[in-house]
Amino acid sequence: MISFEQVSVRYADAPTDALRDVDLTIPAGELCLVVGRTGAGKSTLLGAASGHVPHFTGGRLSGRVTVGGRDTREHLPRDLADVVGVVGQSPLAGFVTDNVEDELAFAMESLGLSRPVMRRRVEETLDLLGLADLRGRALAQLSAGQQQRVAIGAALTSHPQVLVLDEPTSALDPGAAEDVLAALHRLVHDLGITVLLSEHRLERVVQYADTVLALPGGGAAPRYGVPGVVLADSPIAPPVVHLGRLAGWSPLPVSVRDARRQAGALRSTLSSRRLRRGEGVGAPTSPPRPPVPATAPVLRAERVTAGYRGAAPVLTDLGLTLAPGQVVALMGRNGAGKTTLLWTLQGSRKPVRGTVRVSGQQPGQLDPAQRRSQVALVPQEPSDLLYLDTVAEECAQADREASRPAGTIAALLAELSPGILGDTDPRDLSEGQRLCLVLAIQLAAEPAVLLLDEPTRGLDYLAKERLSAALRRLAGRGVAVLFATHDVEFVAGAAERVLVLAGGEFITDGPTAQVVLSSPTYAPQVAKILAPDAWLTVEDVARALRVSA
Repeated sequence: MISFEQVSVRYADAPTDALRDVDLTIPAGELCLVVGRTGAGKSTLLGAASGHVPHFTGGRLSGRVTVGGRDTREHLPRDLADVVGVVGQSPLAGFVTDNVEDELAFAMESLGLSRPVMRRRVEETLDLLGLADLRGRALAQLSAGQQQRVAIGAALTSHPQVLVLDEPTSALDPGAAEDVLAALHRLVHDLGITVLLSEHRLERVVQYADTVLALPGGGAAPRYGVPGVVLADSPIAPPVVHLGRLAGWSPLPVSVRDARRQAGALRSTLSSRRLRRGEGVGAPTSPPRPPVPATAPVLRAERVTAGYRGAAPVLTDLGLTLAPGQVVALMGRNGAGKTTLLWTLQGSRKPVRGTVRVSGQQPGQLDPAQRRSQVALVPQEPSDLLYLDTVAEECAQADREASRPAGTIAALLAELSPGILGDTDPRDLSEGQRLCLVLAIQLAAEPAVLLLDEPTRGLDYLAKERLSAALRRLAGRGVAVLFATHDVEFVAGAAERVLVLAGGEFITDGPTAQVVLSSPTYAPQVAKILAPDAWLTVEDVARALRVSA
């Protein structure tokens, strides 16, 4: 169904190929998962399959890509619309209408389908993706996760033979992600649709994949095959694979269910070592983080009610305190109000009532420069804060605005995401690379509080480890960190406290281990595999076994 024949892609002025020597065929009715480091060429490969590369992106494509027998060099993306449905990394950038129902119908109108067919497919898609309650809503008023589901639905309604999806679950809460992936699985198995899907959160997706295409980057040849074989020695792999390597399991499992079948001996070993040390079987396993000093909170929100004009409040009488040096995760389903809360704490959105104070000052009453020195926010769409032509210019401008020595922000960016060239246009960076650039810029002012909205979108596992380490370093300097996320694996390794938001209020507030282990929705893979014992990460297990992860 999708054939790559010695395909390489190089963008204008780029020193190396974004994609090199891809030669393989993905058969009809298969779900192929594309994996690789941030910037390894995953989006380029998907764009080549949909015809967007090079017709929309520019650059030079050598070799040949055919989809359903059509050569993408000779057919523009519009000529492939009846064959290929596309969902990009940024759903809002791809919308062409104003509301949910119109967006779902647009592709079918372009293909000239009859009104009864369009009506039936819209209703089926609304039910399939849980969008029925949003059918009349403006797209701009939806949360990022809701927008992502609409984008997937818009691609599905035209009943394409091939679906190309770039990180389709990155903005979805765990429950919504499972629903979307289950729907894709049904499309593959029941209708024979071919799905080419890129995703960094492999723990969500790999169990659904028939095959994996690994892009190592750096000019190395891609690897293609069944998941267990391709991921066996890949540095980019979900926790279940890393745990299987640590335990020496064979065959290597790629799902929690398969791992649990092999985990009996490992559970017994870990339990016996705990008992020898005098610990309870259910005791938390992570080494205790440095205690947070018993000082006055650096951020205090009291009885905060916030929302949008003409609508019911999103947050109601919310109270929150953050201590210096705390790293706190904010979780909750899509549309729960996490983004609204962050912007209210940052001061750009004024509460209807209640107060927010950071170091005794109200952020909403400060000018932008003063506010950045108190509380910084990295938004869901990092590109909203980028406006210069090169990465080097963005870093230099941030140095000047924060009165930092030249090169300070560039050095921090190199820690967060190595290998980004200074003369690169920020618009040419991957989603994860843009996020790292904005994070480095926001840290220039050395804020007392750092807020991050879905900071792991677009980041591979190694990049997330670097981000987690960076947050711990900030906490060690007394910065309070609050990040909203759906990434349970990142929460397990990075946060010491978890807040769960629902119905405009906090329904849970407690230590990470206590919160995530009590919920099958928020439990990380290692916890599910080794239950009922309380293990959160592969690093916890490796530490207990006295070997390196």
